[in-house]
Amino acid sequence: MKYSIGVDMGGTNTSIGLVDENGNLIVKSNFKTTDYPVLEDFLTELVKHICSASEKCENIDEIAGVGIGTPNGNYYKGTIELAPNLPFKGVIQIKKILEILLINHGLNLRVKVTNDANAAGMGEMMYGAAKGIKNFVMITLGTGVGSAIIVDGKMVYGSDGFAGEVGHTIIFPDGRSCGCGRKGCLETYSSATGIRRTALELLHSTSKPSLLRNLEEEEINGKTISEAAGQNDALALECIDFTARILSIGLANTVAVTSPEKIVIAGGLSKAGELLLKPLRTYFEQNLYPVFRNKVSIELSKLDDNNAAILGAAALSFE
Repeated sequence: MKYSIGVDMGGTNTSIGLVDENGNLIVKSNFKTTDYPVLEDFLTELVKHICSASEKCENIDEIAGVGIGTPNGNYYKGTIELAPNLPFKGVIQIKKILEILLINHGLNLRVKVTNDANAAGMGEMMYGAAKGIKNFVMITLGTGVGSAIIVDGKMVYGSDGFAGEVGHTIIFPDGRSCGCGRKGCLETYSSATGIRRTALELLHSTSKPSLLRNLEEEEINGKTISEAAGQNDALALECIDFTARILSIGLANTVAVTSPEKIVIAGGLSKAGELLLKPLRTYFEQNLYPVFRNKVSIELSKLDDNNAAILGAAALSFE
């Protein structure tokens, strides 16, 4: 049996898992990315977790390698480049640096890198809701809006490795400031961070009663907004409706370019379930170019515990 170590590096959390070639997650650990804003400290912690995962294999030769899914990960170059949602800036030679650090710890493992949403898409294609589907789009609603586009069963990387950045398509020119340095990107409205911004704007600009007013500002997030909406809180429901409406525009535009059979939604904000999906599907059909209406389904990830990115990253080593 062959194994691989998958790393899901997110703007808020980083998760590490040992995965077998059948897609079984053997062991998983995680730590907060935000606790390690200095790259060297982050890598030290990451290596510790990779070494711990590797110890679950009796024979190190059974491990095919390490796969990393990360914001702005470049599959071709093994780099992280100008990631707006990570504390580390610039271009990071993550493949080269990590391979050296692992060798120093007695692990001679090959490292592969891809965009975090591409990793989630690969995991979904191999083990989840898109298994057997050759044309689909993966959307991850986390700190940002990640995306992966699969056409004819192959990941679309483009000429430079960065194709498929749906989250950074501009929905509102001169809209909200984005971490990428531009304004009005989809992820500033339809990510977990975006819905929090919407809630805070409504709380500050209106006097509408809301359960969210009982919380400290730092407690307002996708989870607490969804919980309030589940109790029919009007302001929270307005936040979700607005988020769904804007997301539907981004998805409808993506369909016009890629013509997928299915869109799979994952990430923390997807935990809102039908509270999000019901208005999203309605707005989506309204915004679709007519030829695509009633052809493209929107479904939640079928992988447990948001492990799609770990499984997909691990699958890089099985290629």
